[in-house]
Amino acid sequence: MDDLADMRAPLVAAGGALIPQIGLGTYQLRGQMCADTVARALDLGYRHIDTAQGYANEGEVGEGIAASGVPRDEIFITTKIQPERMADGDLQRSVGESLVRLRVDQIDLLLLHWPTPQFPSRI
Repeated sequence: MDDLADMRAPLVAAGGALIPQIGLGTYQLRGQMCADTVARALDLGYRHIDTAQGYANEGEVGEGIAASGVPRDEIFITTKIQPERMADGDLQRSVGESLVRLRVDQIDLLLLHWPTPQFPSRI
């Protein structure tokens, strides 16, 4: 075990959730490097993993989570939906596909990847 192992980030409360303040972003990680990086980050104490449908690496992220041996209830997973998948029915299918790729039964934070005029924000 490394000296850095199990140095977990403090949590922040947001909307009733406890979210690790530091997370691993997986943008541009691909293939086995992605899976290994996720598993290693979890081994080091990271507990927040951020991915997206548009990153095309949810499968590898899921592989890394599974390989880590860290219990699912200790990991906070964020993924993002592509704006073109926001229509009723398509949204539900796309989330189901993400769950399968990530090998989990729930996503802790689901975001719209970027703003789109089809779904204007309201203040």
